[in-house]
Amino acid sequence: MGKRIFYFLLTNILVLVTISIIFSLIGGGNYINGAGNIDFTSLLIFSAVIGFSGSFISLAMSRWMAKRMMNVKVLNPQDALSSYERDIVEKVHRLSRAAGLTHMPEVGIYDSPEVNAFATGPSKKRSLVAVSTGLLREMDEDAVEGVIAHEVAHIANGDMVTMTLLQGVVNTFVIFLSRIAAWIVSRFVKEELAPIVHFIAVLVFQIAFSILGSIVVYAYSRHREYHADRGGADLAGRDKMTHALQMLKAYSNRMKGEEQTAISTLKINNKGKSMLFSTHPDIDERIKRLNSR
Repeated sequence: MGKRIFYFLLTNILVLVTISIIFSLIGGGNYINGAGNIDFTSLLIFSAVIGFSGSFISLAMSRWMAKRMMNVKVLNPQDALSSYERDIVEKVHRLSRAAGLTHMPEVGIYDSPEVNAFATGPSKKRSLVAVSTGLLREMDEDAVEGVIAHEVAHIANGDMVTMTLLQGVVNTFVIFLSRIAAWIVSRFVKEELAPIVHFIAVLVFQIAFSILGSIVVYAYSRHREYHADRGGADLAGRDKMTHALQMLKAYSNRMKGEEQTAISTLKINNKGKSMLFSTHPDIDERIKRLNSR
């Protein structure tokens, strides 16, 4: 998974499950009427409140989660940094100023052999751009700048906030449908078992529908990658952005046949069914669209 999307979706699922358990324990969200049937209006309101709350909580936690799970070393410009670390900070800040950002993103490096970079954070004022050590080893200066420009473009475009609103809509339908399905299942068991069956079914259906709903989020992510490519080209130059994609493609070709068949920097995935769960479109199509502007 693309790191930015993966941690957001993972956090979102965990948050939704936690909120659902809490509401079930305290008896919140009373959408079952006196006749034992669902009040669909109450359920829809309940679903929207929980769904959007979950997505915004996930957004607020996204930067913290990414730093902890990837063990990102944040590069403070005021600290004693190595020459290559200071160069990364300078690139991020220079491109961020060119993108019109008034608050510089946090800059981080994490130790990983994968060729990867990602941007995340709850807002343009509280964002993070992180690159892997594998990216710095495998790519030359121009390609690294193209990759960083792409990630800065994601921040400047406000993609995380827009994705949060989309995720809120998806969450609303996930919660709404999972409770309807759980209610139906609970009708087929003994009355004394219905509450516990309903509780377990809600969690199971909610996780399953969340995974299915992520297909919509992935489709949106693929769409936004083209915009980030164009934004990266505007910031670093089309040649550097194209060069970054070409180097990534060459690197992925060398990795074919090994376990790492998908590279997560700007994401390369196999075509076909796997594209449904891909955060990024095919790299050849990205290069084609970038150069057809």
